Amino acid sequence: MHALSAAGSGSSQMMTITLQDFSGSSVPTSGIRRLVVPLDQLQSTYGRLLRSGVKILGVSNGLTSTAATPEQSPAGSSAPASPQPATTAKPARKAPARAAHGDVPVNLYKPKAPFIGKVISNESLLKEGAIGRVNHIIMDLSGGDLRYVEGQSIGIIPDGLADNGKPHKIRLYSIASTRHGDNLAGNTVSLCVRQLQYEKDGELVNGVCSTFLCDIAPDAPVKITGPVGKEMLLPDDEEANVIMLATGTGIAPMRAYLRRMFDPGERARNPGYAFRGKAWLFMGVPTTPNLLYEEEFQSYLRAYPDNFRYTKAISREQNNSGGGRMYIQHQVAECADEIFNLINLDSTHLYMCGLRGMEPGIDEAMAAAATARGLDWKTLRPQMKKAGRWHVETY
Repeated sequence: MHALSAAGSGSSQMMTITLQDFSGSSVPTSGIRRLVVPLDQLQSTYGRLLRSGVKILGVSNGLTSTAATPEQSPAGSSAPASPQPATTAKPARKAPARAAHGDVPVNLYKPKAPFIGKVISNESLLKEGAIGRVNHIIMDLSGGDLRYVEGQSIGIIPDGLADNGKPHKIRLYSIASTRHGDNLAGNTVSLCVRQLQYEKDGELVNGVCSTFLCDIAPDAPVKITGPVGKEMLLPDDEEANVIMLATGTGIAPMRAYLRRMFDPGERARNPGYAFRGKAWLFMGVPTTPNLLYEEEFQSYLRAYPDNFRYTKAISREQNNSGGGRMYIQHQVAECADEIFNLINLDSTHLYMCGLRGMEPGIDEAMAAAATARGLDWKTLRPQMKKAGRWHVETY
């Protein structure tokens, strides 16, 4: 998966992968085996096993694991191999009370005294033929107290001075990693950054901070503030349903959510959180090469087909039902029945992140779907917002 090998955790912790139906000649296809690997090799080993046709039954901490059967995950495992999906066939379940989020770290570092991080890696997320420039940037947080949780943002202060001779103002970026970082060691943070470019008076203008970040070299220092934000936090409920609507780099918080839910290393690090609900990602991009973190998402689909669904809107390659370009709101409209079945459950949360221009189209699609069901979207949406189930971060 992209850029994850750039920063190994260096951890000596050992993990056990319980597997079945190994395709190699030395292991019977009907047998169940356990493979012990260091934590910092867990992700690459897990991906290799999936590609080889192995059926992975679970991941657990330590050197031993109780033998499992397809109907029973390994005893003591922090990552059940076959979590039960939350389906619409279940009766509506009262969601846990809305969390106060009082323990969420906020503004640990401020603009006048930022944390000085160090760039570990800066790599393109795009495939050949993509439009624009989007990079995945991993930064080292060692030596400080900059902590965060999924759904928060950090501020970046670019080097140099603004036109008025003063330091640049901070720009906020959604965090694309879990609280443990891409290396699972808890000392890094990752951003997904698109270089802003626009024309002004016939000249091409590059965004100050986005260009700074896309150009920044490994080992370079970077001034970081925050973290900030409580609007986009995931519920603690392991059986929640999570619908995610993203365009472009709005995928950043969604990538963090999905890693926390489905990444094998993350699941091993979170014994108190083993996601068993339904996660549904709607992703809007102009072309297939512009899809971000595609390899990660495909691995989750293979490992958790009952819990993860992935719907793409590729505007320059797909047509909507009217024959025009396919945008994310068209996919939402086409899936309206299933979406409304889910949001009728108190345990369902909807997250939206990306360009502000996506909001009217989504709103229109949801309003039309609500009207078709005899509902008033202008009433329903504020109700979801008040209940802490409607989360929007656009820019």
